Amino acid sequence: MSDYPTPHINARPEDFAKTVLMPGDPKRAKFVAENFLENAVLVNDVRGVQGYTGLYKGRPVSVMASGMGMPSIGIYSYELFNFFGVENIIRIGSAGALQDGVEVRDIVLGQAACTDSNFMSQFETGGSFAPIADYGLLKIAAEKCGEAGIRCLVGNLLSSDLFYSDRSGHHDPWRKMGVLAVEMEAAALYANAARAGKKALAVCTVSDHIYKGDSLDAKARERSLTDMIKIALETAISL
Repeated sequence: MSDYPTPHINARPEDFAKTVLMPGDPKRAKFVAENFLENAVLVNDVRGVQGYTGLYKGRPVSVMASGMGMPSIGIYSYELFNFFGVENIIRIGSAGALQDGVEVRDIVLGQAACTDSNFMSQFETGGSFAPIADYGLLKIAAEKCGEAGIRCLVGNLLSSDLFYSDRSGHHDPWRKMGVLAVEMEAAALYANAARAGKKALAVCTVSDHIYKGDSLDAKARERSLTDMIKIALETAISL
């Protein structure tokens, strides 16, 4: 008996490339497919979570949304890694800066991902598992940023369960520990990759600064997201 289709992905393993770009927003998945991939085919649309496979510079690449938060990317990345034969997932998303030296429009490559979630408890390690990116993907992405003249920073992300918090200053302890930026998905992605023996990386555009109050306007956000998408695609075809 096959493990596919699943309740969330109505496709076959051969419908996906070995590398999948994973934005949170289904509309961003569609944007990538329509503007960067050749001959893109819709391979999944269950619950409106669109997945496409096409060619980038002649190489097969897929893009599929993850939804928001660790439970959502936890489902989609688990199924892609374990049921559909995907080897690499590159998250492309936005993040809020926590450090003074991180600016809007910067790209942050998540070397590791802290979390305030209980997601890691399922692995019963008896301690705190530290989810990290695949070094090969990280190295390639950093090199591609350098080649393109795009400013990027490499370091720790915070994958938070909370977009709104009842506690003021809830980011302060993470800022003190040097965490560069906060988002909501990378730690679950990295943990699932580790458990499956696969590879993952989060490439995030800084869309706002939690402490300075800076944020991108619509046009600047579009340009910056385009840089992030190109870096992820160039990394995907370099594997």
